[in-house]
Amino acid sequence: MFIVAFLFAAGCGGGTEAPSSENSQSEGSQPEATVAEAPGDCSEAPLAAETPEGVEAPLSEIEPLTINASGGEEIEIGVETAENDADRAQGLMYRESLGEECGMVFVFDEEQTLSFFMRNTLVPLSIAYIDSEGSIVSIHDMEPLDETSVRSEGPAQYALEVNQGFFEERGVEVGDMVELPA
Repeated sequence: MFIVAFLFAAGCGGGTEAPSSENSQSEGSQPEATVAEAPGDCSEAPLAAETPEGVEAPLSEIEPLTINASGGEEIEIGVETAENDADRAQGLMYRESLGEECGMVFVFDEEQTLSFFMRNTLVPLSIAYIDSEGSIVSIHDMEPLDETSVRSEGPAQYALEVNQGFFEERGVEVGDMVELPA
C-alpha cells in the first residue's frame, strides 16, 4: 500500500529580468555569480505582501535540471529543491511569480502515490510526477488557491512544479526522462 503525501504547493517566484550590468557592478569589477550553471534568473523569488513570518524564498541554491523531451530536445531549467518536510510543506507558497525557466523539485525518500494542492499558491502551475528512475508518470495543470488534491497516476518519488503550460509548450510528455540535480 502506498502512502499518500499531501503537500501545500504554491506559486513560484523568480525574477524574470536580470539586473543590467550598469547597475549590478562597478567599473572594473567582475559580475557576481548568484546561480551557477542554472538557466534564467531563478535566484530572486518575490513574495506577496501578506506572506507570514518565517516563509523564505528561494528555499535552496538553484540547480540545473534537464528534461529529455519526446521530440529529442533537452530542456534545462533552474530548480529549487524541497527535500525535507518543512520545505515540502512551504513549497512555492506566497510567490508572486515564477521565472520562465524556473521551478521547484520535491524529493521524497521513496516512491509513493503523491498528491499536491494549491493552498496559498498564487501562480498557476503545471506539475510532473516522476518515478525513481526519472520517468514522468503524469502531468497535471493546477490553478491558484485551488485546494483540490491532484494525485500522481502511479508511484512517484519526485514532483516538479513549473509555470502552467511549460510542459505542453515544450513538448514534454508522460514517459519523458528527467535528469535530476545531484
